[in-house]
Amino acid sequence: MPIRIYKRTSAGRRNASVLTHEEVTKFTPEHSLMEPRPRTGGRNHQGKITARGIGGGVKRMYRIVDFKKRDRNGVLGTVVGIEYDPNRSCHIALVQYADGEKRYVIAPLGLRTGQTLECSSTGAVEPSTGNTMPLAFVPTGLDVHCVELTPGRGAQMCRSAGTYARLTNKENGFATLVLPSGETRMVPLTCRATIGQVGNPDHRLRMLGKAGLTRLKGRRPKTRGIAKSHHAHPLGGGSGRSKGNRPPCGPTGVHAKGGNTRNPNKHSSRLIIRRRSSKRYGQKK
Repeated sequence: MPIRIYKRTSAGRRNASVLTHEEVTKFTPEHSLMEPRPRTGGRNHQGKITARGIGGGVKRMYRIVDFKKRDRNGVLGTVVGIEYDPNRSCHIALVQYADGEKRYVIAPLGLRTGQTLECSSTGAVEPSTGNTMPLAFVPTGLDVHCVELTPGRGAQMCRSAGTYARLTNKENGFATLVLPSGETRMVPLTCRATIGQVGNPDHRLRMLGKAGLTRLKGRRPKTRGIAKSHHAHPLGGGSGRSKGNRPPCGPTGVHAKGGNTRNPNKHSSRLIIRRRSSKRYGQKK
């Protein structure tokens, strides 16, 4: 079972569970594909906090993941092993190509050690799990992940654990994708995508169980706006608990729930056929 529930031996273990990572077959990372991950603590170059709730956490090295695969067309790659990546929710796979080069890729669900992967800019590659090709050559109805939004920019959508987009239609130079959020949008057919669903789908079922594990992730606690003074937060001040006669917001006054945050003049808005269910057509249901 991918999720193991702890025995109730303490208050921190009472509601906690852990992932067994049964898909992981390689436990030592490739040092040539690692680099330091600098920390900012939520501060900018002036030392001022610009992002609240960031700080601490366990030190970890960043694994360089290949999201483009532009120069690997027609070169067969063999999966050396599947590894745990502390920087993302999904697992990563170490692929060694025929010319000896090694790269990390997002591990799709069902990928096995020893399996061969291939990417192509044409339809010469079989649409099997792990292969990468333009959306123009992906059969309609298949699930894809690591989808590009702009040709050549690299994968930007469906990269977290268990996510995938379903290809439903292709016409007029665009592919129609149904995203995990419920949003339906068009993507140019020249954009690349990888066949299959991202692995480790049980990641969302894990329960941390205690605040200490949240601190190890680098997330610091946040004080409620109502509990602050009037000059520190728009909802602060007053005698007792008061909502302030306004919707929930952050310290700068930006709405925290139900407010529109997307730029209406964004050029890609015309490619969105249907917004996600909670904000259909930019309005809350």
